[in-house]
Amino acid sequence: MNKKLPLIQVPAEGMQLLLEELAAFSAPGPGVTRLLYTPEWSGAQHFLQEKMAGLGLEVHTDSVGNVFGRLNGSRPSDSVILTGSHIDTVVNGGKYDGAYGVAAAVTALHYLAETFGPPLRTLEVAAFCEEEGSRFPLTFWGSGNVTGLYDGTGAESIADPEGVTLEAAMEACGLGSRESRTDGADQAGGGVKVSRRNDIGMYIELHIEQGIILEQSERQIGVVQAIVGQRRFTARVTGGANHAGTTPMGLRRDALAGTVEMLSALERSALAAGDPLVATTGRLEVIPGTPNVIPGEVQFTLDIRHSKAEQLESFCSSIAAEFGAVAARRGLELELVPALATSPAPMNQALCEALEQICLEQGRSFRSMVSGAGHDAQLFAVQCPAAMIFVPSRAGISHSPEEYSSPEELAGGLNVLTALLYKLAYEAG
Repeated sequence: MNKKLPLIQVPAEGMQLLLEELAAFSAPGPGVTRLLYTPEWSGAQHFLQEKMAGLGLEVHTDSVGNVFGRLNGSRPSDSVILTGSHIDTVVNGGKYDGAYGVAAAVTALHYLAETFGPPLRTLEVAAFCEEEGSRFPLTFWGSGNVTGLYDGTGAESIADPEGVTLEAAMEACGLGSRESRTDGADQAGGGVKVSRRNDIGMYIELHIEQGIILEQSERQIGVVQAIVGQRRFTARVTGGANHAGTTPMGLRRDALAGTVEMLSALERSALAAGDPLVATTGRLEVIPGTPNVIPGEVQFTLDIRHSKAEQLESFCSSIAAEFGAVAARRGLELELVPALATSPAPMNQALCEALEQICLEQGRSFRSMVSGAGHDAQLFAVQCPAAMIFVPSRAGISHSPEEYSSPEELAGGLNVLTALLYKLAYEAG
């Protein structure tokens, strides 16, 4: 993979236009809101099908609403090189998260076909139906169906805040039935038809960083080495609620005071562990929550992430022990319940090296880095070689209407992606 590439100069205007067109498919309100199986989501997916077909790609969908645009290769027996991202958003999100990877992939395949003709290996764009988990309490529903994370069961019981089940929402969009499949890869599941694929040989994802590292280090491209593993817990600290004025300080079983000590230890331990470990408490509820009553119970969340499995497990074990020691010393009860466990996902080293070489050839500054956020690529990484490319996010802001990456930064990522796809599909050994 060391052969020098031909000059890759992809016009980025089409990608920019596609991003703006996709942003128009949004519920009312600030930013972009395009939740799974809503009219806004459905409109965007149908628009993408028409767009891909108009650019000469062979379009197909699956039973959960993933959209694919294929550029067929001359070696049909070879596995597919898949690239893309997700099309759903958070509530009041930005127009780049996910959509950028889709728009860039569509643009890249069109450029390659127009410039170099058919590839040796088949290239395919994926617009995954969901990654964020903003409407239903599940994430990676789109790529999870493709990779086998989901088997179709439970769709009749998983519901959004309005009580609409996943199964009902799919049916309202004309999805989920066995007759809706168009990719010829049916697999029986449970409540809904799933869409497992076994023909994918590589997965490449281009994404905005959603962090501030590239901007602060003044680098144009991030070559992702790994996506962090995550551990989430719900914690309940129980003490004794009592009168704030009549209970001496030395006789209290203050659940909030104990929680404060625990969270102080969490921050101290995370800082000592160093990057890339991060630990967060994003929600805290004090009960009874009355000014003149000593808190008898506190519930809070823990989110702990690291790119190395051993370090992640070690930190979680040590912090659980430290929390337990605080509770015992203060006469409190601690309940720590696991809520999520995902393993770190290393990216393919050969693909990372190819990306670095492309950046050097194109004269782009780059750095190796870890992704602290989850992405569809982590599901593919356990099944096939996978790679992720980051471009800077202004001020590190994402999941917000203020999310922004400059046209020049977006174009840089597009050209790196296109060069890698050329190397993989047109120079196949």
